[in-house]
Formats: sequence, structure tokens, C-alpha cells
Amino acid sequence: MPAAPMDIDTPASSGAASLSVSRNLRDTSTELSSIISSFRPTKLFAREAKDKAPTYILSLDFDDPGELCMTSESDDTIQIYNVREGRHDKALISKKYGAKLARFTHWSSSIVYASTKQNDAIRYLATHDNSFIRYFEGHEASVTSISMHPGSDNFISTSQDGTVRLWNVASKQWTGLLYLNKPYLSAWDPSGNIFAVGSPAAGSVLLYDHRNYTKPPFSIFDVVEQCSTVDQQNLLQGWTKLEFSNDGKHILVGTRGAGHFLLDAFDGKLKAFLRKTDEPTRRSAVGEGNGSPGTPVDPTRLESSGDCCFTPDGRYVIGGSKQNVLAWDTLATVGENKVLNPAFSLEDKREGAVVAFNPRFNFFATADQALVFWLPDANA
Repeated sequence: MPAAPMDIDTPASSGAASLSVSRNLRDTSTELSSIISSFRPTKLFAREAKDKAPTYILSLDFDDPGELCMTSESDDTIQIYNVREGRHDKALISKKYGAKLARFTHWSSSIVYASTKQNDAIRYLATHDNSFIRYFEGHEASVTSISMHPGSDNFISTSQDGTVRLWNVASKQWTGLLYLNKPYLSAWDPSGNIFAVGSPAAGSVLLYDHRNYTKPPFSIFDVVEQCSTVDQQNLLQGWTKLEFSNDGKHILVGTRGAGHFLLDAFDGKLKAFLRKTDEPTRRSAVGEGNGSPGTPVDPTRLESSGDCCFTPDGRYVIGGSKQNVLAWDTLATVGENKVLNPAFSLEDKREGAVVAFNPRFNFFATADQALVFWLPDANA
């Protein structure tokens, strides 16, 4: 059955009639397995390029209620969109510092984001008036990940300076500091009691007790040992994402290669190699990009907040590719070779270099140069 037409929102057509996105939203109590194959690109937000230079989206995030979607972009802006109404809400300009890895705090009107120029501070911003609340200073090289605690005002940052820093938004001084070998990725487990740090250079995922983080990690998952039989190329490089599933059973290690690693969150064993059946996206892995201010934008040198993620029920992993969005079913039977092919390929001609799933609704977004909202097709 043909998909419903996609609504396109550009500066030139901002006054055009808009599809009613809100009436199609379904909360996550709807069983995702019954609709996962029916997702279609529903709304396209295409920004007008300035001086004919393309703008690329670097990160995607949703606020806790799932009402707002936020991007950070290569033109030093942060864009916020209203999910229910399917419209652009506001633009925040950060020309002096640049912007990447923008994350909502637990207040939808405030965000934190990393810098791309000037210095390596993390900035705490009130979005209602575009005013800075606080700077989080301490990193001496590019920040590679920012992870908000699932239930409190704490967050973790990792950096190319070899440090992991723990922060509370109420204080400009870091509350905890770890020195590790290229700790480029971080993630909280759904309880908020455990955090993980991914070190591609060490080929390891380290798990810490949040209450006793000054002690050595209570568990170290050896990605090289577990995953060498399925992928020789991205064991010590090429990592793009680290994420716990909301059911706490799995850890996802995304890569820019031929697939992603799905690990058991309790013992670190490889559960499945999520094979990409379409060409991977062009973005660099975390810590491997070298795009610099003032040079022409090259997407192969840009990093992103990740081209794969879990669905809120923890069952599926969705991932972008050069075209189409892939969906893997983590409950599917895996053979002895541990290779799992996508259960579904959702058609789209645009690259899905950045991917995020809404925490409250069966709704996700993909992005590269444009932002795309995806909804299940009621007629499928």
C-alpha cells in the first residue's frame, strides 16, 4: 500500500498547510511490534542553505515529555521543533562557540551542549530567552559525549582529553573525575545507578557504580574478545554510539562499519551482530572527525550523536544508512554466527546519519542535511 504523502516544511513554504501530526501520535503503550513495519517519513524540515553551503545536523534529542525535538547543526545553531504540531518552534544561535551534542535537561526550557570552537566548555542555556545559565569548564579537548542522568540533574561528559567528568547542573564545578584511555562514549543504565564508558582504543566498555565511581569499574566488557568473529574492522575504532536498552537487558555499541554490536548488559557477551543490509552513513566515528571551523563542511569529517538507538520498549534497534532505516528485532532467533539481519527496512531516499526515538510516543526522527519525522501509517 502506498505511503501517505510527506509534508515538507521549508522557509519558502512556511505558510503552507501542514499535516496534523498530533492526531497520528500514539503513546508507547501501543505495542510497537504491531506497527514497526508501518513507519513512514511523514514530515520533512528542509532548511535553506546559506551561501550555498550545506548545513548538517550533528545531534538529535527529545525532551522528557516527548513534546519537543532538538537538533544541533554545523552552522552553529540549535533548532527546536514542536512534535505534536509538526512545526519548527525556534532557532538558537551560538556563532561564537558553535554547538554539538545538545541535550535537554529534565526541564524542557533548558539545555546543555558542547562547543565546536573557542574552547571546550559545556554550556547550560535557557531556551526561552537564549541566555546562558552556567558554563561547565574543565575539559581541555573536544567533548565527545554528553549523557543526562535518567532521573536527576546530573550528567556525564567524555572528552578527547582522556577524562570523564561528572556534573550537576546546579554547580559549575565538576563533581567527579576519571582518567581513562580515550573514553569517547558514555551512557546511563535505566535505573541511573550504573553508568558505562566506552573506550574504542581499549576495545572495552567499563561499568561503574554511580555511588562508588571512584573505585575501579565493577565490570569490564571486552568487545575485542566478544566481537572479533563478526567484525575485524571496528573493534578498536569506529564506534558511534553507546546505549542501554530501557529494559536494562542490552547494551548497544554502534559502529560506522558493516553492523552494530548488541551486548548482554549483565555479562557483556555478544548477543547479536546487527548487520547493515544497506550502505553505512558517511559520518565519522566519535573521536575520529576532524572538521574544523572555517573550512568547507565535509560530512565524512563530521561526528554525530549516533545513527542507531533502541526503541523505548527495548525490543528493537533502529539504525540509519545511506538510504532507508533498518530495524532489528532483538528477540529474533540468532544463529551460531551471531549475525542478525534487519527485520524491516523502512524506505527513504535520504541519509539517516543521526537517529533518535521519542521517549513517549511511537515516533522517531532521522537527519542528515534535513530533519525527518517518522510516524506509523494508519493505512498500512
